[in-house]
Amino acid sequence: MRGRLVPYWLLLPGMLWLLVFFALPMIYQASTSVQTGSLEDGFRVTWHFATYWDVFSEYWPQFVRSLAYAAVATVLCLALGYPLAYLIAFRAGRWRNLVLILVIAPFFTSFLIRTLAWKTILADGGFVVDVLNTLHLLDVTSALGITEGDRVLATPLAVVCGLTYNFLPFMILPLYTSLERIDPRLHEAAGDLYAAPFTTFRKVTFPLSLPGVVSGTLLTFIPAAGDYVNADLLGSTDTRMIGNVIQTLFLRVLDYPAAAALSFILMAAILAAVTVYLRKSGTEDLI
Repeated sequence: MRGRLVPYWLLLPGMLWLLVFFALPMIYQASTSVQTGSLEDGFRVTWHFATYWDVFSEYWPQFVRSLAYAAVATVLCLALGYPLAYLIAFRAGRWRNLVLILVIAPFFTSFLIRTLAWKTILADGGFVVDVLNTLHLLDVTSALGITEGDRVLATPLAVVCGLTYNFLPFMILPLYTSLERIDPRLHEAAGDLYAAPFTTFRKVTFPLSLPGVVSGTLLTFIPAAGDYVNADLLGSTDTRMIGNVIQTLFLRVLDYPAAAALSFILMAAILAAVTVYLRKSGTEDLI
């Protein structure tokens, strides 16, 4: 009997941690979202569920913008991260550990400092903007509505670039882990069956790396959708994301019920999207 209880005793610290620092705060925020009142008079639970509709009807543009920015950043991270992860897994050789360290190295620097660095990189009159102007690429991006005139800062492009850079390691590491597990003999077998390199990738490598693709996209999309630092430092009032709205409601406006309701709407939307995505991707082992 004692031996049967050992796994439960081992789970107890983690369960207590989740209860105290996750479940109880969630219950408290759910209670806050249905309260009414003011900071002076106090807030009371009145089961005012209309707050959810009120905040969504007022802030739905920021909500949609957040999901769009996060989706674009996730696609860019996948496009940039997959080739690098493939290189590390199959071509890096003795340099594998060094490249992995370079991928992880940004985590040793503050998230805030890394984002501020992008403010310098994309500054007006900087090298990047000069090159884009020389190549007349800013004319194209301005026509698409992702930049304004001859500047990149305070535009959607700057926010997406910041999101892509900051969350790129979250895409590369799961992809590398999934690719590294693939048996190289499968590639040799495909070659013996006269499969072209692209066919081998399409029929063997990519399907076997799908768990890493799904994990990487989730680890990128979920935090990017709720991020507010990149939009605050690299964007403008026209590029505010839902995280900026929640921060303002909590810390400046002090409208705690509205902020809590908006947080739950964002969480529910992300949870629904993730559930559908996992089922459509066929990776049932990740559910």
